[in-house]
Amino acid sequence: MEEKDKPRLSRLTAIITQLQSTRIITANYLADKHNVSVRTIYRDIRTLEKSGIPIITEEGKGYSIMEGYHLPPVLFTEDEANALITVEQLALNNKDQSFSDNVSSAIEKIKSILRHSQKGNADLLSDRIYFGGNHNRTKSSNNLMKIQSAIIHFQVLRIDYFSSQSKRTTRDIEPFAIYSINGDFLLIAFCRLREDFRAFRIDYIEKLVAQSESFSPHDMTLQKYFEKYVKT
Repeated sequence: MEEKDKPRLSRLTAIITQLQSTRIITANYLADKHNVSVRTIYRDIRTLEKSGIPIITEEGKGYSIMEGYHLPPVLFTEDEANALITVEQLALNNKDQSFSDNVSSAIEKIKSILRHSQKGNADLLSDRIYFGGNHNRTKSSNNLMKIQSAIIHFQVLRIDYFSSQSKRTTRDIEPFAIYSINGDFLLIAFCRLREDFRAFRIDYIEKLVAQSESFSPHDMTLQKYFEKYVKT
């Protein structure tokens, strides 16, 4: 292989990975990501199609890979493998049990495809990364995964909430987004009881039940929420 062909091969491999990790992706995004022209991306897509990869072009939207089609996993670089181990340690230090369990499970599957030499390095690095803030790795909630599912499916949640003012209420909420501050996860949701958006600390939710009812998406973004409700 000629030296000049290597950058393109790396780019084609990266594009395959990006197509598999995103539902739909645009040529403009890929061009910016790889610092090439949109015309070059068009040529790359045609090359991948000719090689037998079933890429679907959605006019005016972008590209995707045919549902159900998967390529063998690509190898991770050393830096990528190290980053995954760091993510795992961050998750283990988190206060939500469901989040820690699922990240650990996902990382374990990813570790299974690491090269043999990387596996030893991963184990060494795991023992040498420490994040403070939750010294005993105690867990104070187990709801994050259910909340994430409710967000993407626009599903109403009924919660028993114990506020910082030691008041218990039962509320039906329409979950919108999650953010973290000082190691705690907060759920932004439209509260039907207050008829407005509210932030709920996830570890203050004593009980959470997903309802069969769904709701229409709100005309809200995180930027709009912070501008309107969060004092800076």
